[in-house]
Amino acid sequence: MTYIQKGTPVFRKITFAFFAAGFNTFAILYCVQPLMEEFTREFHVTPTTASLSLSVTTMLLAVSMLVFGSLSEVWGRKPIMAVSMLAASVLCLASAFSPNFHTLLILRTIQGIALAGLPSIAMAYLGEEIEPGSLGSAMGLYISGNAIGAVFGRIVSGLLSEYFTWHIAMGSIGVISLIASMIFFMNLPQSKHFTPRKLEIGQLGMSLISHLKDRKLLSLFLIGFLLLGSNVALFNYIAYVLLAPPYSFNKAIVSWIFIVMIVGIFSSSFIGRMVDQYGYHKILMMNIFIVTAGALLTLNGVLAVKIFGIALFTFGFFGGHSVASSWVGRRALHNKAQASSLYLFFYYAGSSICGTVGGVFWSAFQWLGVVGMITFMLLFAFVLSVFLARSEKVSGSAL
Repeated sequence: MTYIQKGTPVFRKITFAFFAAGFNTFAILYCVQPLMEEFTREFHVTPTTASLSLSVTTMLLAVSMLVFGSLSEVWGRKPIMAVSMLAASVLCLASAFSPNFHTLLILRTIQGIALAGLPSIAMAYLGEEIEPGSLGSAMGLYISGNAIGAVFGRIVSGLLSEYFTWHIAMGSIGVISLIASMIFFMNLPQSKHFTPRKLEIGQLGMSLISHLKDRKLLSLFLIGFLLLGSNVALFNYIAYVLLAPPYSFNKAIVSWIFIVMIVGIFSSSFIGRMVDQYGYHKILMMNIFIVTAGALLTLNGVLAVKIFGIALFTFGFFGGHSVASSWVGRRALHNKAQASSLYLFFYYAGSSICGTVGGVFWSAFQWLGVVGMITFMLLFAFVLSVFLARSEKVSGSAL
């Protein structure tokens, strides 16, 4: 049975489907980030508590991804992805009618479980159905959908909450997500190369443990945790800085800050080419340095410098994530899909934990405290990258 090649009608349908899927997932996931100040004010909760609207979702997403990837080996790829997207979209729409913060958190928690059905399976589907020479293009469009969805969800929800209410903002994202879910379902063909397998829990557990015992893989997992944790902490609380004096911007203007996420689309491919030339360890260390420099620049009171710092931070974050995640795939000597799932587990756990812990530092020390926490985390990430660099010199390769 032949694999799907770039340029064919079915390839275009599949890439369109996964672009919509990636867009949908990240629009739903991050649409609450610009609404946190609104939650703080309307529900009379602290910024730390408001950040749970994102943290509970990413935590359940992280845990559930380990489960859905294995279930898809038994139940098939498309059914789980389609149900996952539809359920997440309906839950997003339902969240718009939350009468209190507790209801919102419950719905966002269930949403995290639903959202996990796509990212844990998408790479497996594409790897099975697309011919190797066309896989890079297909993955690129899927990742572009992720980035654009994350930007769209943040900006649109921020703008609509300024001129209407957060209920309308989240409801609008839910409606758009339902449309994206239908696009995905109608365009994605059933798997042709998928072979159902038995679910072997014991073998899965032993494989996960063996990956965690690998010190180089564990270092990469922790770097993913620290990178996304830093990113979410910065974007969770920068809005509070810009909404307050001396800037006193409204939510509509602050929402446009998230447009800097677009640089991630370019930095990932640019950094990927640099890795081929200079190696994983040098480029990873460089990106961690860039992220740290960007975070420190946000301490400057001049608005232009602060925004440049955010853009620099974002560039380094996406570059560092692309290096670390691809290095995991190269380092793992067996069960590469499970190694990638573990990386994503740590990655999203970092978002959940550090995004909320950042609120403690914000409450105690304001923006200086948040940047201090981020800097400490990135220093730890840099130490881990030095360990990886020394290990590479000893082994003579990136493996």
